Amino acid sequence: MNTITRSLNQVFQYAHGVFPVLNRCYHFQKLKTGGFSQVPPTLQNQYDSDWFLQLWLQTNLPKEVVDSIDPDLQRFGKEVATSIYDLHLQCEAEPPRLEQYDSWGKRVDKLHTSSAWKAQKSISAKEGLIAIAYERQFHEFSRIYQMAKLYLYSPSSGLYGCPLAMTDGAARTIEVLNFPEFMQEAFNHLTSRDPEIFWTSGQWMTEKGGGSDVANGTETVAYPQNDGTYSLYGYKWFSSATDSDMSLALARVVGDDGATAQGTKGLSMFYLETRNSDKELNEIQIVKLKNKLGTRQLPTAELLLAGTKAHLVGELGKGVATISHMLTISRMYNSLFSSSATRRMVEIAKSYSTKRVAFGSPICKYPLHMRTLANMELKTQSSSLLSFELSRMIGLIEAGSATDTTKLLMRLLTPVAKIYTAKVAMSVMSEGLECMGGQGYIEDTGLPSMLRDAQVLPIWEGTTNVLSLDVLRAIQKTDGEVINAFVSYCHNTLGDCGDSVPVRKLVSDLDKFASYMRSEFQYTSDRSARELAFTIANIYIGVLFAKLSSSNPGEPILFTSLQRWCNRDLLPIITVLKNEPDIKTATQEDWEMTMKSYGEKIDQN
Repeated sequence: MNTITRSLNQVFQYAHGVFPVLNRCYHFQKLKTGGFSQVPPTLQNQYDSDWFLQLWLQTNLPKEVVDSIDPDLQRFGKEVATSIYDLHLQCEAEPPRLEQYDSWGKRVDKLHTSSAWKAQKSISAKEGLIAIAYERQFHEFSRIYQMAKLYLYSPSSGLYGCPLAMTDGAARTIEVLNFPEFMQEAFNHLTSRDPEIFWTSGQWMTEKGGGSDVANGTETVAYPQNDGTYSLYGYKWFSSATDSDMSLALARVVGDDGATAQGTKGLSMFYLETRNSDKELNEIQIVKLKNKLGTRQLPTAELLLAGTKAHLVGELGKGVATISHMLTISRMYNSLFSSSATRRMVEIAKSYSTKRVAFGSPICKYPLHMRTLANMELKTQSSSLLSFELSRMIGLIEAGSATDTTKLLMRLLTPVAKIYTAKVAMSVMSEGLECMGGQGYIEDTGLPSMLRDAQVLPIWEGTTNVLSLDVLRAIQKTDGEVINAFVSYCHNTLGDCGDSVPVRKLVSDLDKFASYMRSEFQYTSDRSARELAFTIANIYIGVLFAKLSSSNPGEPILFTSLQRWCNRDLLPIITVLKNEPDIKTATQEDWEMTMKSYGEKIDQN
């Protein structure tokens, strides 16, 4: 080795901290990647950090109730940001899998779920996430207490909120039906705080031929048995929470002549337990697990019912009406899941903005970024107000304290809230990932799954279009009483909210809406049902902002939220449609714009 080569070699060794005399293993070195690593966003106590939730509770609950539940929410807020959140991540990393046959060829249909998923069930029982609502320790405020815990829990639940929604819906259905004898034990399981006793419920409605169109898409049949039970035969296309202990299902009863009644009048609701006394599946085959865009933590399957033992619930042919109690609860949960997901994303984006430095400053110092976060915060507040309001109203109904106006508002606002909050969730999830830049697109961060999981929210329990039509149906079936109740309640509430500019704007917009509904609603077609639903949402959210702000004059930031909300166009049913041609022409233009050059011939009529 010449002198120059030896000298260069020594320089290389010293540059890497290796002394040539003592250690010649300089070929093996740690990778040098620079000194910077991005500090990730952190989750704080999810109750302590949510001033909006705390203020809403303080405004809407008696002080003694707040004082009683506050320590529990403080404790739980920490756990959902730490140990329970770790379980959430584990559920995502260890999705369920189906073992259909054992090694000897025997059909076993064994569903394997992670230990974290099982732990979430135990947590749900111990925390009383269902029980609180039915113990009614705080009377009509029990639902609000339950809602607050679920709001904190849902984003950390590993999607366990989904089976809880159906469990709560089943418990409420049993309660409304005055506890049929064969369902009393099930109710005790569903509302238990003991993990060894606690059950979850499924909701088996969807079949191959129809999602929301259960009247025409349900093929499952029920054969009466001599012991008073029924044997179900059919194929359930979507069964979320496949590991549930029981389920409510729709089917058509086969008459003595072997025929079944078609349409809605042919549907009846049935109660079944998923396993028999030997812990074997109740004549159910798990055909496959769904390969979904999101909610991968949650076992969703196609099920074949081949003689499944079941009990008729409610009146024969009244299945849709009977299961509607379950749908009301599950749609309330959907709204809650949406608003809590947006809150979690805002919290993560807010934390990241204080830790990410760009162009020499934390990005929270840039007005444009803060405006983006503020818009996300306003959407989150608006979404939360609607979901909180549903829990307040259903608490009154369950406690027997609801007025006729409250009941009418509940019928109108349940689909409206589900529509609005789900759309907001998708918007905020997407914006939130963008706030994280490239890291928001990286699976290892756990952030993309938040967007994937949120996409189910506008679909589950009725798409935006289906529920917009339900809003129309609520108006038509009550002969406009739900709108009269809506306008009256909003006017009365605003009358107690002062005379500020945004309140006057709300009163003016409410009057315009009422005038439209009186004079032009009869000309409203299905085509504009979305605009109608969002108009109702916008006005009611404005009223809720005004009510919260006027109740808390010492919180000027609430008035800022009210102002910014009212600076929006709150009346899309009027604004969007006023510049369009007549409905027939506009509908024809929709068709021609969309179907032009479409390869298959199809009759527009």
